[in-house]
Amino acid sequence: MRLPWVLLTCLLVSVPFLAAEKDEFAEFEDFEEEFENVASSPDAADSIEDAEVEVEDEEEPVLEDLEMEHLADEEEFEGWDAKEPVGGNKEVPRLTITKVPMHLRTNWDSYYLEMLMLAGLAVYFLNFMVGRSKNQRLANAWFSAHKSLLEENFSLVGDDGSKDIDTNTGLIKESENVFTLWCSGRTCCEGMLVELKLLKRQDLVAVISQMLRPVADQVQVRVNLTEVDSFVMCIASKKTALRLVKDMADINVFCPERKSLEKMGVSPSFNLMNEIGEVSASLIDRRMVDALNKYSDLIDCIHVSDQYTGPKLPQDESSAASKLPEASKVLICTFNLPTKQKTPQEAAEAARPLMQLVFYLLERVKRLKLGKEAKIKAINNRQKAQEAFLKTTHAARAEAAAARREDKRRQEKERILAEDDPEKQRRWEEKENKRQMKKKAPKMKQLKVKAI
Repeated sequence: MRLPWVLLTCLLVSVPFLAAEKDEFAEFEDFEEEFENVASSPDAADSIEDAEVEVEDEEEPVLEDLEMEHLADEEEFEGWDAKEPVGGNKEVPRLTITKVPMHLRTNWDSYYLEMLMLAGLAVYFLNFMVGRSKNQRLANAWFSAHKSLLEENFSLVGDDGSKDIDTNTGLIKESENVFTLWCSGRTCCEGMLVELKLLKRQDLVAVISQMLRPVADQVQVRVNLTEVDSFVMCIASKKTALRLVKDMADINVFCPERKSLEKMGVSPSFNLMNEIGEVSASLIDRRMVDALNKYSDLIDCIHVSDQYTGPKLPQDESSAASKLPEASKVLICTFNLPTKQKTPQEAAEAARPLMQLVFYLLERVKRLKLGKEAKIKAINNRQKAQEAFLKTTHAARAEAAAARREDKRRQEKERILAEDDPEKQRRWEEKENKRQMKKKAPKMKQLKVKAI
């Protein structure tokens, strides 16, 4: 009985809401009806199109129009007539375009610099291959010509423990133009090092410089002696002697004076630097004189020394040194190879007597003994050289000693300051102040006067 009443009540309540909703949408229904009526009339279509055109005209300006807007400005090009050229000349200028060749082969003259560079590189590499090959042939020919002579005088030829040694020749290739050979196993010497210093034929720049300033291939033989008396002697060509006196430390100190050998019958192209007079009289015998005269163009230097230390040190390094360099006992012979207008085999055979001269000198130096006066003179010369060296290095040694003392005091100060003992620090400061005052005080000499 209650259900019908509930339904009736809900119906009565919902009626006002439905009426209100209908009134809200009625406004839009009226607008749609009006729009349909207007659109159906013929004048309405034209009005709609005009409205669309107005909307399109109100769109934002295009960027291209803004960029080209200044071209439409009449004041921007004031005084310029587009129909008539500037300056009153009515003829329009004609532009001529140069024709550029399309292919490389039609204009090779434009690349002469590049072609010249390529030709230079080709010549350089060709010279490198030819020069390296010639130096290798010279070294092999020299070893083949002297192999039997070396094996007669040494028990071991061509083995110094190096992995880069040539098993066929025994030569060690230091560079494209430098070859070395080590020999050992002989009395009175530790060993012999042969160094072939050939021309830099593989370098085109060096070849051109050698044309302007000719030089020769050289063979330098250095024998490390074990039995030799105390003396320094050198026989060299005039040009080489001048250089050795300036550069070699032992010659510069013990025998800087250059003397002529003409009195002994030797060619005037040689100079003698000798420390002890009787050494030259003993070593330069008749066989030696004949060799110097016969091979005057091939013998460059013969140097015997018990104080050999190599080239002289620069002034700054020598003053900073604390002691003399360690000296060696050596016999150094430098010979030129006659490679001009000769094959490598002929040049090597022509240099064989020079190696025989080395072994002859080695035996003579071994048997040479100085007299009593000569020994005393040699000892005095070495003592003077030591004293002169100490004088020149005194300032450097004093500076080094002062630096060591200052470093020691600095370490002591750091150790004292690290300790938590004010009394100990105060005593150290007093001691340091007294030392500074004593150092600044003028020095006075005390004279003792004997009573009459």
